[in-house]
Parts: sequence; C-alpha cells; structure tokens
Amino acid sequence: MSLTNTPDITVNGKTISAAMIDAEVQYHPAESRRQAMVKAAETLIIGELVTQKAMEKGIPLNPKSDAIEQNSQLIDSLLASEVCVPEATTEECERYYSANKGTFKTAPLIEASHILIASDPKDLEHRAESHALAVNLIHKLQGGESTFGELAKQFSSCPSKDVDGSLGQLSYGQTVREFERQVFAASEGLMPQPVETRYGYHVVLVARKVDGKPLSFDMVREKIKQYLNDKVHRKALSQYLHRLVSEADIQGFKFEFDDSMLMQ
Repeated sequence: MSLTNTPDITVNGKTISAAMIDAEVQYHPAESRRQAMVKAAETLIIGELVTQKAMEKGIPLNPKSDAIEQNSQLIDSLLASEVCVPEATTEECERYYSANKGTFKTAPLIEASHILIASDPKDLEHRAESHALAVNLIHKLQGGESTFGELAKQFSSCPSKDVDGSLGQLSYGQTVREFERQVFAASEGLMPQPVETRYGYHVVLVARKVDGKPLSFDMVREKIKQYLNDKVHRKALSQYLHRLVSEADIQGFKFEFDDSMLMQ
C-alpha cells in the first residue's frame, strides 16, 4: 500500500485531507513516519467507505460513539445485512476437536523447588560468576554433599529459601516464561543444568509432574464454536472491506492487496 504525491485523498468524491491524516498518525505507531501515514490513511479511507455504505443502506450513525466504536458498529450492521456469515456446525466443531485432541487438556502441574543465584543480566561478569556457582551447586547435589534445603538457605536470593526453596505447586502463567518453558519440559528430579532467567540462574528440583488430563468434546464445544465463528467472521470482514475498496473511486492512495483474497 502506498501514498502518491497528492496531498489529499478522495474517496468517492469525499476528501480526506493531509491534515486529517497527520492528526490520525499518532494512533498508528510504525518504524517510519511514512508507514504510520499509510496506516492512518488506510484507517480513514476504510472508515469513510463504511460510513458511506451505511448511509446508502439507511443504517443510522451514532453521534455519541467515537470513530473506532462507530466503525465497529457499522461494520457489524453491514455484515449482518450484506454478508451471510455461517456459524460453525456441531459436525465442524467435532472435526476440529478430533484433529486437535492433544491441545484440549487441563493445565499440567508441577511441584518444584529452586535456588536462585541472582544476577543483573547487564553485568556480564557477575552473570558468569552466578552461572558457575549454580553449576557448582548442582554438582554438590548430584554428589550428595548437601541437601537442597541446606543450599537454598545458604545461597538462594528468593524468599522461598526459608522453606527449603519450595515453590509449591505451579501451573502455567505463575512464573516468568523463560523459567516455565524449561521447567515444565523437564523430567522429575534435579535439572542437570541451571535455568537462566532475567533474575539470574536457578538450580531447580522438579519433585512431581502431573500431566494435563484430556477434556471431553462437551467440555470444549462452546470454546471451539466461538473460535471457528471468530475465524470465519474475520475472513468475511477482510473480504468485505476489500470489496468496498475495489468498488470505490479512490484518488491519491493505492491499496496493494492480493485480489485473489476477494475470490476466496
């Protein structure tokens, strides 16, 4: 998509001024001002096309709504009146469930303890020292020289050191991603390598893992239906907006999209 050298844009004879685009740019952060201007122009053009089509269809405008809310309401009304957007059938939901059974499970749980050797990620020297200490503690535990609780009390920077480093039962989302990504993938027992996070290095003992249990179709039917309906709605919306653009007389701006999308 690109802007031409023309300062103003017209959409079916209605002018979108350069000043209007400048005012809209602030809502479209991008790597360059030109990219932001393109996004702003697209938004204003789509808004104008939607408004024009709504007026043509006799759909009332809501003067109390802001531009984003009004555009959303008008698009929903236009889709309802002009496009048949099918809802997912039970059979389609069942097929999706069968093809993705492995994803429909309760959240896995682990019981874990850790020893946090804290270090600032910007302090590379201290970071290296923390890594070396964490490796040394793992060797001590593997050799039976100390217990996990003893080392946690002596070396950990986490308050959990007062309870032998125990983090209790954990599920996804309770710790930082870089920690859970490695720990939930580990086997039960002492992890052989330190786990690095933004806070430092962790010596981790996975005491127990409870895998997620499969969920029945009835338990996820509505979730699947909503997902499939949203997917169809997004596709219908994209095609409808592309149709509005392709049928409009737009001067000063060129939309560069794949015409084959209109035919899907």
